[in-house]
Amino acid sequence: MFRQTAFGIALSMLVLASGISSTSIPGETSTNKLDNNKVLSIASRQVTSPTMKSSDLERSVFNQINRYRASKGLPKLSLNTKISRLARIHSQNMANRKVPFSHQGFRRRVGAIPIRYRSAAENVAFNLGYSDPAQEAVSGWIHSPDHLVNIKGNYNMTGIGVATNNQGEVYLTQIFLRSSK
Repeated sequence: MFRQTAFGIALSMLVLASGISSTSIPGETSTNKLDNNKVLSIASRQVTSPTMKSSDLERSVFNQINRYRASKGLPKLSLNTKISRLARIHSQNMANRKVPFSHQGFRRRVGAIPIRYRSAAENVAFNLGYSDPAQEAVSGWIHSPDHLVNIKGNYNMTGIGVATNNQGEVYLTQIFLRSSK
């Protein structure tokens, strides 16, 4: 959506790739629920440049997701630095155009996490022109049925990675994991 501002025309948008989930069961292959044709675009109410640091945005996503889960009677997720590192690399690769905005490489990403897991899922978003990119991404995920399945899923760990490119596009990746015990 284009908006006229005192400084000219600004673009403000949020794009979400359909949520993806995978179950890892010994002796079976993972299932991939990615539908590349499902991309959601939402127009903004406010157009400004983000001023928050990536680490602040990551913490904000984590806190918002846990508040949402708690409001639905679900256990909070624990934040794992190893998972966050891989989510951050994916966001950086999308921001730098090394990979397309997608879940490409999801199985490889979760396979590289040095944690035994039963199931995993991923939500990604990118936005431009929002004063609070984390809030816009989380709101978009919560209002998207495919993403909401992941947010409300039977997971106990998460990792979040945020990257911003020179064009001001903010890429967000959240990986959800259910660790094996």
